[in-house]
Amino acid sequence: MSRPFRAALVAAIAVAALSSCSSGAAPGTSSDAQTVDPASDHLAADPLAAVRAAADITGHNGFLQDVTTLRTVSATKQMTLHGTGAYDYAAHLGRIQVEVPAGAGTGAPGRLNEVVSPGVVYLQNSGAKVPAGKWIKLQVQQLGDGNLVSSGATDPASAADALRGAQAATLVDTSTAGGVVLKHYRGTLDLTASAKATAGPAAAGLALAAHTFTVKKVPYDVWLDEHGRIDKLVEVFTFAQVPGSTAPKDQVVVTSTSQFSAFGTPVKVELPPTGDIVAPTAQPGSK
Repeated sequence: MSRPFRAALVAAIAVAALSSCSSGAAPGTSSDAQTVDPASDHLAADPLAAVRAAADITGHNGFLQDVTTLRTVSATKQMTLHGTGAYDYAAHLGRIQVEVPAGAGTGAPGRLNEVVSPGVVYLQNSGAKVPAGKWIKLQVQQLGDGNLVSSGATDPASAADALRGAQAATLVDTSTAGGVVLKHYRGTLDLTASAKATAGPAAAGLALAAHTFTVKKVPYDVWLDEHGRIDKLVEVFTFAQVPGSTAPKDQVVVTSTSQFSAFGTPVKVELPPTGDIVAPTAQPGSK
């Protein structure tokens, strides 16, 4: 991630605080929400097939709500960020509100508002020199991790898209939560493979993340219901706070947890008004 954006964003939130310093429409992806009857989806018997299909099946339901947790750990610091959001697969738009604790690069605690669209993220209250109530607009390519963790949350579509690159999957156990039978799978995924299996701007973000993260076999745990939808997803990403370093002391581990619910319940997500979007200003120490 470039120095100006590490300083300007609160991705800055988790990333800058610890390091000193969505989906595009395409055939065969979760954008098919309008053409597939979700009632016809069923969990595959093969664990790897079930995990790789989870993004598409989840998207078939059209809408979802999401609770996120992003825990970031380095050799010297730890931070946990909590957020809530919703995603509209037909419009390819999501919104997330991240609670930002004091000391996360912005001074006082507050709330970071985000709107994610194909290849673009909008941030409000980002900690940059932006007037109150205004938004900054960033291309995902401007963020070294493809916006998987840098804005304090992993948006639902990107989290699910990553599972398309699953390389291994083992059924851990079966449990019941809230009357829903869930199968728990564990394995590793390859973000380069995820990008190849995903189309549109979302692929570019995953490809960037594949280049940036230092652990290429990304560990994951996912819980799927009888239709193959994602109930809970945990992905563990690792990057070097000192570029190019492989030393353990320089590694930052980010555990992203997403809990999905309210499948198919309509949500309304809108882009910020054009008049409320401003350019991010240069930050002290930026190069």
